[in-house]
Amino acid sequence: MAGISTSSAPRRVLPSPAAVPSYFGPLLTVTMLFFTWGFIVSMNDVLIPKLKVVFTLQHWQAMLVQTAFFGAYFIVSLAYFLLSMTKGDPIQRIGYKTGIIIGLLVCAAGAGLFYPSAEFKSYGLFLAALFVLASGTTILQIAANPYVTILGAPETSSSRLNLTQAFNSLGTTLAPVVGGYLVFDHLAQQAGTGADSVKLPYLGLAAATVLLALLIRLAPLPAVGSAGRVVAEAGALRYRHLVLGVVCIFAYVGGEVSIGSNFISLLKLPQIGGFPESEAKYYLTFFWGGAMIGRFFGAVALAQFRNNAYKFGILALIILVTYAGVASVYDQQQSLIVLGLMLGNVLVLLLSRFVPQRTLAFFAACVVGLLLLIATQTGAVALWAIVGIGLFNSIMFPTIFDLAIKGLGQYTSQASSLLVMACVGGAVVPPLQGLLADETGNLQASFLLPVLCYLYVMYYGIWGYKSDNQANDTVVEPGA
Repeated sequence: MAGISTSSAPRRVLPSPAAVPSYFGPLLTVTMLFFTWGFIVSMNDVLIPKLKVVFTLQHWQAMLVQTAFFGAYFIVSLAYFLLSMTKGDPIQRIGYKTGIIIGLLVCAAGAGLFYPSAEFKSYGLFLAALFVLASGTTILQIAANPYVTILGAPETSSSRLNLTQAFNSLGTTLAPVVGGYLVFDHLAQQAGTGADSVKLPYLGLAAATVLLALLIRLAPLPAVGSAGRVVAEAGALRYRHLVLGVVCIFAYVGGEVSIGSNFISLLKLPQIGGFPESEAKYYLTFFWGGAMIGRFFGAVALAQFRNNAYKFGILALIILVTYAGVASVYDQQQSLIVLGLMLGNVLVLLLSRFVPQRTLAFFAACVVGLLLLIATQTGAVALWAIVGIGLFNSIMFPTIFDLAIKGLGQYTSQASSLLVMACVGGAVVPPLQGLLADETGNLQASFLLPVLCYLYVMYYGIWGYKSDNQANDTVVEPGA
């Protein structure tokens, strides 16, 4: 703290192990939520090309899937924020546990609506079902993200959020394979070219979220966080770094969702590879799998170890296990390319010296470079450039979120609603990129639009993350 001499400060007395609360169990339980909504969000990337064919849609019309989904993030989060201003923060009133259960049940209702949507063969009903489904994930995000940051020491909150988001990415990794197999392969053979193949996967999601809600209801989740009076005001907006963080989440989610939404369409282009949907989905798995591995890297890199040798050892172990897994499924050339991308990701982590905001800026710069390759190159270069973006997207959402809610205290949940509201970027940017692709007739060139998003993320990692009283502070390196 400024004005206090470290030499005269009293010696810090560490609490005994018995005095330190263990949040391992609750953190493990909440991690399942991150996996679930990751699976749900990534299913959109499978759903878009399916509905595009079923309803004969243009690019921008197909992107309305993301508009409906992330539009719910904006509307529900805005309603939450307005309620917190006038009546007080709902999460402070009902608790994190109840908020999570409500979110899961709303998700179940939305997933269940896919059955009548397919029965009536209505694109409008599909969009409505997506809106309800996304309303549930919005509530989950508002409750679960800040809950993870306060389940432990503040200095390791970014590491914890990256860890739980890694399991979110596990869901996004599995969804293209499982959902793609059901929607495009197995069930599609029975349903023909219609929308019936989406019924079973989404009914399964509905059942899974109901069971998870029951598990959360029975789980002993601790009531941690900002206890005390419920304040009815927009206090979170007084924090500069939060307001800029809201814009950053808008930019990041808009860019990420737009890239993922156009992933399969890009790979179908003759100059990229001319892959059918059934084959392109495996590269989409590389994309989301990279985000998962990158978040595991981030969780380890941003954690505190007594000896950095342990940190490097765990990073090496993750690389070896991942390479072995990839090599057992894919050919040697693909496996070596994935290995090279992982090593490049870790190298950037090392260059950032494991400082969260600096890592964010460096990773954003890498994504800008990869997007330029997608827009200007063809064949394997463009293909692996879009796959590699997954690795560098990895730490962005949890790191932006954690930096934006630092020091907000009783306004943490309100700030969370604003940040989740900003996920509306996923509803705005994809249709704009789709419109750009339609108007120019050049899908590759449309990938220049997300470049603007990641340039702002770079700005936030360099300067925007600083609160008013941090503007002139020096960044302290971990272990320095």
